[in-house]
Amino acid sequence: MSYKWLEWAKKIQSISQSGLSFSNDMYDIERYEELRKISAEIIEQYTDLEMEKIEELFTNETGYQTPKVDVRGAVFNDDKILMVREKIDDKWSLPGGFCDIGLSPSENIIKEVEEESGYDVVAKKLVALLDMNKHSHPPQPYHYYKIFIHCDLIGGQADTGIETKDVQFFSENNLPKLSTGRNTENQIKMLFGYLRNPSKLSLVD
Repeated sequence: MSYKWLEWAKKIQSISQSGLSFSNDMYDIERYEELRKISAEIIEQYTDLEMEKIEELFTNETGYQTPKVDVRGAVFNDDKILMVREKIDDKWSLPGGFCDIGLSPSENIIKEVEEESGYDVVAKKLVALLDMNKHSHPPQPYHYYKIFIHCDLIGGQADTGIETKDVQFFSENNLPKLSTGRNTENQIKMLFGYLRNPSKLSLVD
């Protein structure tokens, strides 16, 4: 889903971040800081984020800006998919989160599933690598790639984590209210499609 104002704000932020990282001229640095402020003002105008939070997000970023990577686990049991209820918005998502440095995507999702749901899994197959901008997620201040990995359940038991408040399995036709910043209904249904047809090629979009 495209939001032109968001595309502009992200582009301005990317230019300002690169400029602040590589410029030594004090006047150029002032101009790049002004660009970063403008991009933050655009996002504040069109979202519910407060300026303090936006500036905190932006000022913590350094170097050449690249997409962030989010990994989600598709764990099935009796034709139902594992989901966790997020404390932050009281809605449901696939277990997962940002990839940690030093861990592979498979290692990341194994860790995330255990921390958020209590279950032990092994990573089986890359189902999809998606550009968040091309799907119906709500506006986000950053550009994200989303990795969906089909995992086999091997042990553990339902247990909430620091960021989750409930753990359940849901059928395709009885999905809960989704945390759409993390996953959409179409993406969940895509995963059920791979469950029915495991030989399908991985999706890159």
